[in-house]
Amino acid sequence: MNHSANEQLQARRAAATPRGVGVMASFYADRAEGAELWDVEGRRFIDFAGGIAVLNVGHRHPRIVAAIEAQLQRFTHTCYQVVPYESYVSLAEKLNALTPGSHAKKTAFFSTGAEAVENAVKIARAHTGRGGVIAFGGAFHGRSLFAVSLTGKVQPYKAGFGPFPPEIYHAPFPAEGSDLAAVKKAVDHLFKADIEPSRVAAIIFEPIQGEGGFNVISAEAVKWLRELCDAHGIVLIADEVQTGFGRTGKLFAMEHFHEQTGVLPDLMTIAKSLAAGTPLSAVTGRADIMDAPAPGGLGGTYAGNPLAIAAAHAVIDVMRDEALPARGQKLGDALKARLNARRADVPNIADVRGLGAMVAVQFNDPASGAPDAAFTKRVQAEALQRGLILLTCGVDYNVIRFLFPLTISQALFDEALDVLDAALTAARG
Repeated sequence: MNHSANEQLQARRAAATPRGVGVMASFYADRAEGAELWDVEGRRFIDFAGGIAVLNVGHRHPRIVAAIEAQLQRFTHTCYQVVPYESYVSLAEKLNALTPGSHAKKTAFFSTGAEAVENAVKIARAHTGRGGVIAFGGAFHGRSLFAVSLTGKVQPYKAGFGPFPPEIYHAPFPAEGSDLAAVKKAVDHLFKADIEPSRVAAIIFEPIQGEGGFNVISAEAVKWLRELCDAHGIVLIADEVQTGFGRTGKLFAMEHFHEQTGVLPDLMTIAKSLAAGTPLSAVTGRADIMDAPAPGGLGGTYAGNPLAIAAAHAVIDVMRDEALPARGQKLGDALKARLNARRADVPNIADVRGLGAMVAVQFNDPASGAPDAAFTKRVQAEALQRGLILLTCGVDYNVIRFLFPLTISQALFDEALDVLDAALTAARG
């Protein structure tokens, strides 16, 4: 295509699609492989966005492509609720075994992370007979109306879309290094001022907040949440839509906290890298809780699509055979070391945090200590100009998160870190 191909597509997009679907890049994808992407004008980019944490096994992994192609030859859709298929059942069996805890579990499949979250709440409500749900500030649980009500970030997700469903409450997120006593006090105030604990169906949290800025929950807070839920008969939901499938150095982030505290959630929501870019999500949890809804209460026409199910089987095999969680830990450690090494000459770096390969860097103004969204945007732009795709996040838009494929070659990873170095230097001016 000629040099103006991206500009032509931009004009067509503006005319044909609504502005509410925000798009980061001004270029259009033509093809991708592994951790690389080429646009319609032939320019190459290193992809450290991964379709927002969806491509932990990279673009077009040969085993995922082969699995989808094989399923294509058999059938693409029957609706599992009409005519079921074995691959759905066997994938449920695998997730029941792979998620932390040896207790009896069951799994239901859906299409998106928001669907998984909403169905987890439905299951918790059916199990408890209660309506209330507590989430946390800075949380992201999806964009559908109920899921966005749980989300703890107004711009751009909630602005203009209210009123929201009732009996949803937010407390401050108890991240590592935060004041847990203050969070406990805030929840106690909720119970005194807004809703009694006997009317709360569920508490939902991200082990590491995604859109909120890659804030890691403290182990002590996880233990407290479990004790709080046990004391009041509340269902504890861990939202692992972004943290799951190797991103944190383990297959699931809750494995870290189970090892540290012994805590297990009642339900887990799973999506994104579960099926390597094909639409699939899941709710996995305690069998007795999962069985609370009556037949017909759960499902969806496309839920558990057979092509996505086939992809997920292959993802699990790749995660195991290529030891991707451990590789993610190694790459994440290297990235953290590289970022920390720049603190001296880039004083805007206020924090480097995360677990495994779920790493973020936070930028504050060196003089005032205030969040520095402008500097963050400059780093992202300078990186993109040099061919590295990065995503921002955080309630104050002052965090860059790194979501590279765990399959990335060492040479390509090193090249990307060199580009990041150059972007940090250029942003400093």
